[in-house]
Order: sequence, then structure tokens, then C-alpha cells
Amino acid sequence: MNTVRGKYIASTQRPDGTWRKQRRVKEGYVPQEEVPVYENKYVKFFKSKPELPPGLSPEATVPVTPSRPEGGEPGLSKTAKRNLKRKEKRRQQQEKGEAEALSRTLDKVSLGETAQVPSAPQGSRPAPTAASDQPDSTATTEKAKKIKNLKKKLRQVEELQQRIQAGEISQPSKEQLEKLARRRALEEELEDLELGL
Repeated sequence: MNTVRGKYIASTQRPDGTWRKQRRVKEGYVPQEEVPVYENKYVKFFKSKPELPPGLSPEATVPVTPSRPEGGEPGLSKTAKRNLKRKEKRRQQQEKGEAEALSRTLDKVSLGETAQVPSAPQGSRPAPTAASDQPDSTATTEKAKKIKNLKKKLRQVEELQQRIQAGEISQPSKEQLEKLARRRALEEELEDLELGL
């Protein structure tokens, strides 16, 4: 008989409390947790590659901390400094333009207030109507949508009635009959909405 030599992996406890049996393994067995992760030669090369270009000492890179004084950076090229000046000039012009626009709107508002001071009761009335114009316009568009929808339904009812009279539909379904019965109600609702506009 052949005797199998090897070592044993001790029994271990599972998270649920049960025990795993002791296992016999052959010599040279490496547990899965201890097997190194495979890395191809390119991954190994890039991991071993230094961060700095060849020949550059790490001490030379330490003092490179970007600091931005108001007048621009001393280490910038001419074009970079020129671009920085252009950006600053654009920003100032934009702020100036915003300030001018704000002052113009303030002048208009203050002129409008002085014109409304003698007629304070009249000035207070148009403000609510201006605010109520927007809900009226939305209500008007909603009414227009309803009218359009009702006209579409009436058109469908008329087409259905014509098809029944022409004999295309010999046995109208329950829904088709209900649609025909709603015709008078649709016409009345359409008339009410059109009078409301």
C-alpha cells in the first residue's frame, strides 16, 4: 500500500458556528489566500517605474509649490502672463458692465417710484393686475387646450357616426355607443368654454 504523505489543514469554524473538517493536502500546497496575484510584465514595469523623469533628483522637485501672488506668478512664460492679464481684464470689464447694468436698473426703479408717488393709489392698483395677468394667460391657454381637445372628440364622434351610417361598422361596440351618446354633452361643454373666452 502506498502511504500518502502530506500535511493537514486544521479544522476551522464557519461564521454560522459549524465546523469544517480537517483536510489533508499534498506537499507544496499553497492556500488560495497566499497565492500572489498575477501581474503581467507591463504592470510590473509601471509599478517599478519611478515617478520622476530619469536623472531628476527628488530634492529638485520639493520646492515646487504653486503660490499665486496678485501680480502673477514669477515662473510663468510671457504668453502665460499675457493670458493671465487678459483674463483679469475681462473679469474687470464684466464686473464693470454688471455694475453699470445694476445702476441703470436702479435709476429706472427710482425714476418709476418718483413718478408714482403723487398717484399712490393708482400705482398700487396696476401691480396686482400685472401679477394676475400671468395666471390669466395660463388659464387662457388651458381653456384653449380644452377647446381643442373637445373639438377633436367631436370630430371623432362625427367620423364614427358617418362610418356607422355608411355601413362600415355594422355592430358598434359598447364604447362606440357611449362615445355617440356623449356628443350632446361635449357640444354643450364646448359652447360654455367658447363663451367664457
